[in-house]
Amino acid sequence: MRRLSFAILLAPFILAATAVPLVQQAHASQRHPRKYKAPPPMAHVEVTVLKASNGKPLYNAAVIFHPMKQNKDEGNMELKTNEEGKAVLDMLPIGTDVMVQVIKPGFRTFGQEYSVPTDKKSITIKLLPPDQQYSVYKQNASNSDAQNNAPQPQMGHATPTDSPLLAPAPKKKSHPY
Repeated sequence: MRRLSFAILLAPFILAATAVPLVQQAHASQRHPRKYKAPPPMAHVEVTVLKASNGKPLYNAAVIFHPMKQNKDEGNMELKTNEEGKAVLDMLPIGTDVMVQVIKPGFRTFGQEYSVPTDKKSITIKLLPPDQQYSVYKQNASNSDAQNNAPQPQMGHATPTDSPLLAPAPKKKSHPY
C-alpha cells in the first residue's frame, strides 16, 4: 500500500519530466530556422615577391589584398612573405577583382589590380630599389621633369668673423672704485 501511494505521488513529476522535451520539440519545429547558404567557391592566390636586381625572394614583405566590388574596397587582408618570398591566400571568391599592394622597407611600394577568374592565380612581383625623392623646391628653375642628382652648393657658410656668437668676447675696461 505504501508503494502504491508513493507511486501515485511521483506520477505527476514523472509525467512532467517526460512531457517537457516533447513540448520543446514541438516548439522547435514551429520556428523558421535560417536556410543554409553555401559559401562561394574560393580561389587559391599565390603571390611571389622577388628582388628586381637579382631575382632573389624577399622575406617578410607585406602583401596586402584589397578585394574590390563595383570599384569599392571591401576591406583588406595583410600577409607576410615566407623564406621563398611567397604569400598565399585561399579566401578570395572566384571572379573577384583584387588590388594587391606590396610594401618592403628599402624598396618601392608596389600596387596593381588583378582579376581572379579561375580557382588558381599566380602573381610574381619584382620590387625595385627606391626612387629619388621629388621636391617642389628647386634650386635651378627649369621646365624639365627629369631629376638632377648633382650636388648643390650650400646656401651659405659661417666663419668666426661672420657670427657674433663665434667671435671672441670684447674685453671689459676696469673701473677703479
